[in-house]
Amino acid sequence: MTHAPDTPADSYVLEEQIGFLLRKAYQRNSTIFLSLVPGNLTTTQFSVMRRIAVDGPMSQNLLGRSVAMDGATTKGVVDRLVKRGLLATRRDPDDRRRHQLSLTPEGEALIAEAVAAAAQVTADTLAPLSSGEKETLLRLLSRIT
Repeated sequence: MTHAPDTPADSYVLEEQIGFLLRKAYQRNSTIFLSLVPGNLTTTQFSVMRRIAVDGPMSQNLLGRSVAMDGATTKGVVDRLVKRGLLATRRDPDDRRRHQLSLTPEGEALIAEAVAAAAQVTADTLAPLSSGEKETLLRLLSRIT
């Protein structure tokens, strides 16, 4: 015999909630990412480096906004990449009060190698889905972000 929920809280099933499912999907993606992408990069470090590789040097503020990270997170990621010698900072030639971030030669080499692996991460993460399901999932996620 099934028991009807007594309150809205009784009908709340954790495993059916978007936040729970997104976190599990992210954990799966992160595990695959760490196993395939070279250089011991995190997903956020990769995103920062890839954005600079594609768009060129930029301020830390613009970088954070372009990869959807808050200022404190961006600063921490940038500091770690600078310390590893993968990013460099220099004064903005147009505004001496600001700094621009760019990839170092080591950073350029690593991100070039990492991009191919990152494409495989996406393929492996979405492997349980049909091609139509993959397209639908990515389209729907794009609509809520």
